[in-house]
Amino acid sequence: MWCLSPRLPCKNPRDLGLSPQLGFYENTPMLPCFTRWPLTISFEYNRVWIPDPEEVWKSAEIAKDYRVGDRVLQLLLEDGTELDYSIDPKALPPLRNPDILVGENDLTALSYLHEPAVLHNLRVRFAESKLIYTYSGIILVAMNPYKQLPIYGDAIIHAYSGQNMGDMDPHIFAVAEEAYKQMARNNKNQSIIVSGESGAGKTVSARYAMRYFATVSKSSSNAHVEDKVLASNPITEAVGNAKTTRNDNSSRFGKYTEISFDERNQIIGANMRTYLLEKSRVVFQSENERNYHIFYQLCASAQQLEFKHLKLGSAEEFNYTRMGGSTVIEGVNDRADMAETRKTFTLLGFKEDFQMDVFKILAAILHLGNVQITAVGNEKSSVSEGDSHLKVFCELLGLESGPVAQWLCSRRIATASETVVKPLTGPQAVNARDALAKKIYAHLFNFIVERINQALQFSGKQHTFIGVLDIYGFETFDVNSFEQFCINYANEKLQQQFNLHVFKLEQEEYMKEDIPWTLIDFYDNQPVIDLIEAKMGILELLDEECLLPHGTDENWLQKLYNNFVNKNPLFEKPRMSNTSFIIQHFADKVEYKCEGFLEKNRDTVYDMLVEILRASKFHLCANFFRENLVSSSPFGSAITVKAAKQVIKPNSKQLRTTVGSKFRSSLYLLMETLNATTPHYVRCIKPNDEKLPFEFDSKRIVQQLRACGVLETIRISAQSYPSRWTYLEFYSRYGVLMTKQELSFSDKKEVCKVVLHRLIQDSNQYQFGKTKIFFRAGQVAYLEKLRLDKLRQSCVMIQKHIRGWLQRKKFLRERQAARIIQQYFRGQQTVRKAVTATALKEAWAAIILQKYCRGYLVRNLYQLIRVATVTIQAYTRGFLARRRYRKMLEEHKAVILQKYARAWLARRRFQNIRRFVLNIQLTYRVQRLQKKLEDQNKENHGLVEKLTSLAALRAGDMEKIQKLESALDRAATHRHSYEENGKRCRAAMEEKLARLQKHNSELEIQKEQIQLKLQEKTEELKEKMDDLTKQLFDDVQKEERQRILLEKSFELKTQDYEKQIWSLKEEIKALKDEKTQLQHRLEEERITCEGLKGEVARLSQQAKTISEFEKEIELLQTQKIDVEKHVQSQKREMREKMSEITKQLLESYDIEDVRSRLSVEDLEHLNEDGELWFAYEGLKKATRVLESHFQSQKDCYEKEIEALNFKVVHLSQEINHLQKLFREENDINESIRHEVARLTSENMMIPDFKQQISELEKQNQDLEIRLNEQTENMKGKPEECLNQLTRYQEEEGTQRETIETQDEIHTKEKEKLVDKIQEIQEASEHLKKQFETESEVNSRFQQEASRLTMENRDLEEELDMKDRVIKKLQDQVKTLTKTIEKASDGHSGPKEYLGMLEYKREDEAKLIQNLILDLKPRGVVVNMIPGLPAHILFMCVRYADSLNDANMLKSLMNSTINGIKQVVKEHLEDFEMLSFWLSNTCHFLNCLKQYSGEEEFMKHNSPHQNKNCLNNFDLSEYRQILSDVAIRIYHQFIIVMENNIQPIIVPGMLEYESLQGISGLKPTGFRKRSSSIDDTDTYTMTSVLQQLSYFYSTMCQNGLDPELVRQAVKQQFFLIGAITLNSLFLRKDMCSCRKGMQIRCNISYLEEWLKEKNLQNSLAKETLEPLSQAAWLLQVKKTTDSDAEEIYERCTSLSAVQIIKILNSYTPIDDFEKRVTPSFVRKVQALLNTREDSSQLMLDTKYLFQVTFPFTPSPHALEMIQIPSSFKLGFLNRL
Repeated sequence: MWCLSPRLPCKNPRDLGLSPQLGFYENTPMLPCFTRWPLTISFEYNRVWIPDPEEVWKSAEIAKDYRVGDRVLQLLLEDGTELDYSIDPKALPPLRNPDILVGENDLTALSYLHEPAVLHNLRVRFAESKLIYTYSGIILVAMNPYKQLPIYGDAIIHAYSGQNMGDMDPHIFAVAEEAYKQMARNNKNQSIIVSGESGAGKTVSARYAMRYFATVSKSSSNAHVEDKVLASNPITEAVGNAKTTRNDNSSRFGKYTEISFDERNQIIGANMRTYLLEKSRVVFQSENERNYHIFYQLCASAQQLEFKHLKLGSAEEFNYTRMGGSTVIEGVNDRADMAETRKTFTLLGFKEDFQMDVFKILAAILHLGNVQITAVGNEKSSVSEGDSHLKVFCELLGLESGPVAQWLCSRRIATASETVVKPLTGPQAVNARDALAKKIYAHLFNFIVERINQALQFSGKQHTFIGVLDIYGFETFDVNSFEQFCINYANEKLQQQFNLHVFKLEQEEYMKEDIPWTLIDFYDNQPVIDLIEAKMGILELLDEECLLPHGTDENWLQKLYNNFVNKNPLFEKPRMSNTSFIIQHFADKVEYKCEGFLEKNRDTVYDMLVEILRASKFHLCANFFRENLVSSSPFGSAITVKAAKQVIKPNSKQLRTTVGSKFRSSLYLLMETLNATTPHYVRCIKPNDEKLPFEFDSKRIVQQLRACGVLETIRISAQSYPSRWTYLEFYSRYGVLMTKQELSFSDKKEVCKVVLHRLIQDSNQYQFGKTKIFFRAGQVAYLEKLRLDKLRQSCVMIQKHIRGWLQRKKFLRERQAARIIQQYFRGQQTVRKAVTATALKEAWAAIILQKYCRGYLVRNLYQLIRVATVTIQAYTRGFLARRRYRKMLEEHKAVILQKYARAWLARRRFQNIRRFVLNIQLTYRVQRLQKKLEDQNKENHGLVEKLTSLAALRAGDMEKIQKLESALDRAATHRHSYEENGKRCRAAMEEKLARLQKHNSELEIQKEQIQLKLQEKTEELKEKMDDLTKQLFDDVQKEERQRILLEKSFELKTQDYEKQIWSLKEEIKALKDEKTQLQHRLEEERITCEGLKGEVARLSQQAKTISEFEKEIELLQTQKIDVEKHVQSQKREMREKMSEITKQLLESYDIEDVRSRLSVEDLEHLNEDGELWFAYEGLKKATRVLESHFQSQKDCYEKEIEALNFKVVHLSQEINHLQKLFREENDINESIRHEVARLTSENMMIPDFKQQISELEKQNQDLEIRLNEQTENMKGKPEECLNQLTRYQEEEGTQRETIETQDEIHTKEKEKLVDKIQEIQEASEHLKKQFETESEVNSRFQQEASRLTMENRDLEEELDMKDRVIKKLQDQVKTLTKTIEKASDGHSGPKEYLGMLEYKREDEAKLIQNLILDLKPRGVVVNMIPGLPAHILFMCVRYADSLNDANMLKSLMNSTINGIKQVVKEHLEDFEMLSFWLSNTCHFLNCLKQYSGEEEFMKHNSPHQNKNCLNNFDLSEYRQILSDVAIRIYHQFIIVMENNIQPIIVPGMLEYESLQGISGLKPTGFRKRSSSIDDTDTYTMTSVLQQLSYFYSTMCQNGLDPELVRQAVKQQFFLIGAITLNSLFLRKDMCSCRKGMQIRCNISYLEEWLKEKNLQNSLAKETLEPLSQAAWLLQVKKTTDSDAEEIYERCTSLSAVQIIKILNSYTPIDDFEKRVTPSFVRKVQALLNTREDSSQLMLDTKYLFQVTFPFTPSPHALEMIQIPSSFKLGFLNRL
């Protein structure tokens, strides 16, 4: 069972793991490294660690196998030297881990857990792989690289967000994610404890952790709380950090920042607590150190205007900033940092006044340090009131310089009876001044922290918080004082808390797995804590001495000697000193100097100085020293946490609180907070003191590892079962060690147990848990050795057989070749020996004889075989023919018998059926005839009624005819008047034309005159201008430019005149053309009048034929009466005949007899054969013959009546049409009169134009006179001349514009005249056509009559094809029902639709609701055309466009776009809905383009589709809006796809083994085995492909454009490649050759998927190129220079940073693989330095390719689209 067994550190070097000769780690508690070796294996060629004074530990190889009892080990060092190393058999050197375990992410994954293994693992990771983070159980070891690394960007944060801590490479972000995840899941507060010595990187680590929380938990409000939390860091670093010898930005205070979260796990605020500010640094700095950064920032900005009043100078001018001799930090710009500090002040809401107050106090402290204190003798000192710095100090703080100068050099002592003023010596006065400076700065620091906390306060309720503790690590210097004592005391408390937490985690792990607990001996530092804080401990004795008025450091030290020397083993007195003491801390022994302990613990300022500052006029300074001042220390903040352990309350006997008691109380509060939270540890390590990048100093690192508790954690783990494997991991890794019988078991857990019992005989070396196997230290290494030996044997066996097979194959090939060579060689030899002339002749003769002999024998044999086969064929064919004949005879007889039997049965069946059918036919015919007769009677009555109505119509028609005659008379009179008007118009037009000709001739004459005048004037003007230019050029050179302008203006005038003349010519020509046109129109009007006369004559003749039609109607009425009488007589005869036939049938046949003869089977058989159907058809024909006579008479009668009716109606229509024509003619004549009058008025305007031209000429002459006058005065007034010229030009321009406007009006009126004349011509042509159509009316009468007769016949035939149903027989006979072919009453052709949907304005909301908002994609995409809603919407748009209703169209488009936006907003995470509406938006956009009427979109349209284009509106603006909407939908569509596939990518692409058995699992550490996430859902590569297939099928079903599908697939492939590659960069365990094979296999699956979906052209494959090259890089050989060059040439898609990262992270899985040497990495890096690519490590997974929406015209005709009923759009009508 586990228990706490405290032990004290021993002093025996052997117990500490070092030989007595090595004294550099003497009396230092450390991890025991010398252990017993397992004696079951041979140790020859194994490697061990031996101590080394330089490197701490050195590796060596055992040259000779170790035997029990040997005192000397023969070792071979790495440099090749041999060494005989003396050993103690009870404490052997520690074994070295296999190379496969070196460089692990977690130190607890090492099989041999000891100090050299930890140190070597850190060296490999840090110095070779350039990895600064490593896990050590629950601790994150962070080594300061002293170099900026690209591993802290937002892409890295997003990569770690949501990931399991053990799955990714160690990182500060992984610890932050684990804390955030546990807080969110368990609703429990968390703490991240960042510790380490100065310069190790604590502040940076804490800053990155806070940045991670701010990035991951972005709040939805606009308060930007995350930015404020991060902004607090620069302020606290400015006022609390300083340069030390170890660190340029060392935190000189402890800080615990609580980041508060709400229930949604979003940051709502923060609170900061600080600990033990190093106030002494304000007044004293060691060599090469600086004061706090804020002082140097202020001095660097002293020359700025806002800081002039502070009267500051450079930092070298002040004592408090130049004391360390180093005022500048290399690479740091204090002035720029000051601007950043002020910026963060502003971000936190601190106004300018507040900032100036803070800077004023800081400046006052600097001036106070420069106040000169002079010693007056040995007992007094003084300060001059005229000291400039004292005056500035008092001025800044609002003090009087006299009292300050007095009380800096004296103090007041109050006794019971009086108060005494005691002067201070020089050193005492300096101490008082420095104490005052420290007190002011401490108050200012606390005040700034308090204001930061107020700025980070929140109004809501805190749900949980995460605390980040940035606190000093264990410190030991040459001179250690009170500050180091408090720091080490705090580290003792934290180490105790850490030990208890580690012990608790081990307990939980063992309880979870049901493993029996064992005794664990761990170092407990409670005695050291008791020595410091217990009753009568060091702190209490210090406080007691501080209360004494004459207490001194020496008296206090003497009390310590008396109480603890030789009484407490942890306290010692130095041998050579009486002013210091030694304490044995958990990390090391520390010697403390007692000088200054009391003064620093008291931290007092003299009362008079405090009273002076309390009376300050500067409010901030006065508030610092108020008597009722509430402690501004952040310790006082209320924290509602409950301590996990009972703690000791501080003693309250002291009257005044000391620094020690304050620190102890704040430390208690901190420990209470940490105990109430779940802690996470970050230990920062400083790799070297020279601040060199990636330099590994083993001595310094070992010191820090021991001090920060990393080795203690390892030691605790090593004493139990440090190596822990799941059963599946063990089975996968060590399956090669299992036998066939063991592998045949189905239960893998049992297999693991059986294998372990066989391989490890000692059952104490392992334990079986519920889900894991626990191993002692070294057992995994032993199993790895067995596995490696097995693999080596297997490799040797495989190599043996392969090499043997190759050699045998080579031997057989060579033997065969030798035989062939021998054969040919021997053949050639025999040929050469045997070939002679006689031999050749004999051989030729022998061949000829053989030929003839063999031919004879073959022919004989052939003839024998042929005769035999012919005889056999003859006998067999005869036998078969006889057998076939006998069979035919037998079958023929049977057929004859069957024929006669079947014939008899058929005849009998036919007779029975015929009797039965005749009976049915007769009964049915009787009933049918009776119905026919009744229907005929009804029809006769209807005809009588029609005749009466026709008679009434005839009377009305007669009246209409009379009216038409009167109308014809009126039309004749109108025609005569029209002819007279035409004659008058012609006369008037001839007169007007004569006038126009005269005007034209006059205009031509005037034109010639004007041209002559213009030429003369232009010549004169040119001569004058030449004279002017010469004079001006001689006088003033500036006038040259103005002269050029004048010449241009005159040229323009001449051009304008020429244009006016040309326009007048054109007008004259146009008037001539109009004259000719008017003449032609008059002639045409004459012709039309003559045509009207002929038409009137025809109408009068047609009116006469009306009387003839009336006579024909009377004859038809008489014929109708005769027909009715004849029909009635025939009906009577038919009734008599039918009654006789029915009686005969009833008497001759008995129905029951027929029914009894026919069985049910016979009836069914009849139905099957169709015989009953034929009988029924015969019955139908018979009934038709009986009815034909009645139908013929009926047809003739109806046709004649309809023809008469049609003639009457047509005549009335023609008369109305003639009346309309007369009216239109009158209107046309009136319009002609108006146009002629307007033309005459316009011709009268020509004299006006002439007058305007003459006026222009006059104006031109006036201008010339003025120019002449001005030229005379030009010499004296050149500027005035130019101004006047410009004015005249402007006047001419205005006049020219008026003339041009009049010309434009004239041309427009002429165009209107031409249009009117064309309209008149069109109207006259229309009249001609209408009169021509009337001539065809009579012929159409006859055609219509014949057509109607044909239609009546067709209708009667269709009536005969009505349904006939056979009635049921009685109960035993089944119903025989067969439907007759149905004929529709009038087949009309299919309707022709216009491709638009009619809707009402009030139905628009219903349309949007049903078609967009309520539509479900799954109900639409099945059996529907793609983009059906889009087509329906466009058909509605076409309807609004056809109505030319802009408001209706605008409302529809706006409602559609808003509806799409709304439905997308409501379904932001619904992939199917987004895909559906992205498709429909694109289809709608394409329809708007396709039918816009623009040529570029109409290329692929059919002629019918071109007719459907929009006619009235341009919707290009709406197309742009729809395109923007489509882009938004596409982006959201891609985001949803990424959110769905992102969790599957890494498990499927990287973690899943597509090639089973290729990669074996390696040992895992604590982080992997104690994951905070249970991976219940395991994804495979099939999951990735299934998700992609789902995306693809959904997009295709919704009709998304193929080009958009390709773009979406390309985006998803880019995401897959980027996420996989980013994860590969951050997972060192995945960077192996076998994992490269797995990735390449998975990429091939993706390529096959692209090929299967026919998406090779989508460029998706190219997006996987970086991942493909990374997989190749993992597999390629990495040793020689040629390999480096090949990597440089092949890996073009990877940046230099990424290539180096993969090479550094390359991790072999087996010993057969080789690590990448640092020299090879440097070679590759040298080649890559020529590249100019990005320095970013991670790919941007948020990058989106530019989307383009292709135009794809719809192939569907709008006329053929039908609306499904499921859309509920019944209110839409297809037009």
